[in-house]
Order: sequence, then C-alpha cells, then structure tokens
Amino acid sequence: MNIHPAGSVRFDLISLGEVMLRLDPGESRVSTTRQFQAWEGGGEYNVARGLRRCFGLRTAIVTALADNPVGRLVEDLMLQGGVHLDHLRWVRYDGVGRAVRNGLNFTERGFGIRAALGCSDRGHTAVSQLKPGEIDWDAIFDSARGGGARWFHTGGIFAALSESTPLVAREAMLAARRHGVLVSYDLNYRDSLWKSIGGKQRAQEVNTELAPLVDVMLGNEEDFTAALGFHIEGAEDLDQQSSGLDTAHFRAMIRQAVGRFPNFQIVATTLRNARTATVNDWGAICYCNGEFYEARPMAGLEILDRVGGGDSFASGLIYGFLAGKGAQWAVDCGCAHGALAMTTPGDTTMVTLSEVERVMQGGSARVQR
Repeated sequence: MNIHPAGSVRFDLISLGEVMLRLDPGESRVSTTRQFQAWEGGGEYNVARGLRRCFGLRTAIVTALADNPVGRLVEDLMLQGGVHLDHLRWVRYDGVGRAVRNGLNFTERGFGIRAALGCSDRGHTAVSQLKPGEIDWDAIFDSARGGGARWFHTGGIFAALSESTPLVAREAMLAARRHGVLVSYDLNYRDSLWKSIGGKQRAQEVNTELAPLVDVMLGNEEDFTAALGFHIEGAEDLDQQSSGLDTAHFRAMIRQAVGRFPNFQIVATTLRNARTATVNDWGAICYCNGEFYEARPMAGLEILDRVGGGDSFASGLIYGFLAGKGAQWAVDCGCAHGALAMTTPGDTTMVTLSEVERVMQGGSARVQR
C-alpha cells in the first residue's frame, strides 16, 4: 500500500461519523435503572479515539453536533479523548429538538444468558443532516493547505443515518483518493438503522455503491452477509474450541469479496461466538496481498462490555499498517486491542500499547506491580 509518510501530513487518520452520548446503566437495565454513566461513542469516532489514546497517533473527527448543553457534554468527552475537533460543525439548536438534536444511545451490557441490548434515540441528529458540498474535503486532505491525512475512515453506520449521508461519504472518499489517502470502511451493519428505510436491500444498495472506493474493508460475518450480500457457508456451525467459526468459510467469503471488488487491498473480519454475553470465543483474520493472516484465537474470552470491540480491532489493525509492521502483526494487534477493550466499560479503549503487546505475546493476567 502507498501510505503517506508519518509527519508529511497533519493527521495520521481522519474519521467521518456520528458521535452520540452513550447512557450506560452499568449492572442494571435501561428499563429499570435509576442512574446512568455517560460516555461518548460512535463506530467511526471510536477508531480515531483508539488510535489516539492507545497508539498515540494524530487523529481527527468530522462530525456535527447541535449546540446545546448535551452537545457540549459530548464535546467535553471528546476533548478528554484527545481526538482533534478542528472539523466539528456546530448547528444552531431550536430549543426543543424539532429540527436538530444530538443522538443518544442507551446500551446495557448483558450478563450470562441475558444478551446485551441497545436502544438508540438518534432521529434528526445534526450529523445526519449533512449534505454534499457543505464540507471542503479538498482543504481537509490537502497537505499544501495545512491539512492532509495518511488514512481516512468511515462506515456503514454513518451511511445509514439519512438519504444524504451516503452521498457525503462518497464525496469524502473520492476526495481522499484524489489526495492519495488510504480509505477504510467498516460495514457495521445495524438492523435498527436500516429497517425503516428499506432494510437489508437498501443497505446492500448503499454499501455496494461505496465499496468500489474502499481500499480496506472491515466487518464481521453479519456485516458481509447483510450489507454486501455475501453468504458464508457454515456460519451457523459454531466450534466451541476455537474462534467460534470455521475460518475456511470466511476465507472463501473474502475471496468472493475481492473477486467482486478487486480494489480491496485488505479485507479483515473479526470472529465471534457468543457462548454467553460474558464469555465469547474471539479471533480475527486478514487478507492482504493475496495471503491470509489469522490472529491467535482467544477461546472463552471473558467480557465486561462488548460494545466497541470491533472498532478497537479496527484501530489496532490500522495502527499496524500505519506503523509498517505488516499484516500478521496488524491483525494480531487488532485482535488483542479489541479483546482488551471489551474488558472495560464504555465504547472506547482504556488500555495502553504495552498492554496490547503483552497480550499479543501471550502474556497472562497475573497482577502487574
């Protein structure tokens, strides 16, 4: 891959997506709790934050918020995460949210046989109303004008927010490619986002239109089937002794994807078998330059909060490639980072690079003093 050298552009990665306020009831349930812990989160944003907080890279988010106290809380949380907010757009608030508002995401973690549960409240949000032409993408990606990036990331959550957001994503991806910026896209299929606007058929139409502009395609088994229409034979045959899914079937699916979209330089997918909400088999595979690379599977991984595991996998994988470590190191890093991120609450990472490297090397959970 041709990636701009570190230091030659302003940012290592720029993401485009919605950032919501996540309200977490902890050990209780959304429908019965009397208190919530507040976090910020969003599929595309989480990748930028992970690269900044765990891996120390320079990242930015392109997003929009309604200018009210809730929006300012989300801003404050993002400032703590260290992601640059140069391209955060503030939209005038009408007082009650009739025209524009900020997204809320109520998510409970689940435990044992009780699955995790999410309830989004994100209609008419500021970022969903972005239109093509409102953002000067050439200025953002042009290093001669003080901008520039090595990598651009967006995904299927942003593309599902409205009729205009896929057009904004396409506009951004085309500009990134004009400026030699690598483009990654996480399919991140969410049934709740698509069901009222055409369901899987519409999701496949949108993602198929954007896929030819992608260099690095990310997703899990459901994402590739629901968002791109690929079928994975044997996906229902879970292997409790390994990653939970036979990687041979995933390799066949990835070959189909690369055959249909030869522009994919890298395809990576996480592998998850949820034995219970708190014990998962976890792994990952990556296709790069005609070869497959598989991370060390983690059978029986204990999980505190599964939300954001795939985003943390993406940030670890991307870091590996930006750091020039190669595909095997990158998929190992992504797998370890995703696993560690699921041991802490909230959508975003709370771990360090040294902790990630320790897990990559097979380190135990023995206390560190």
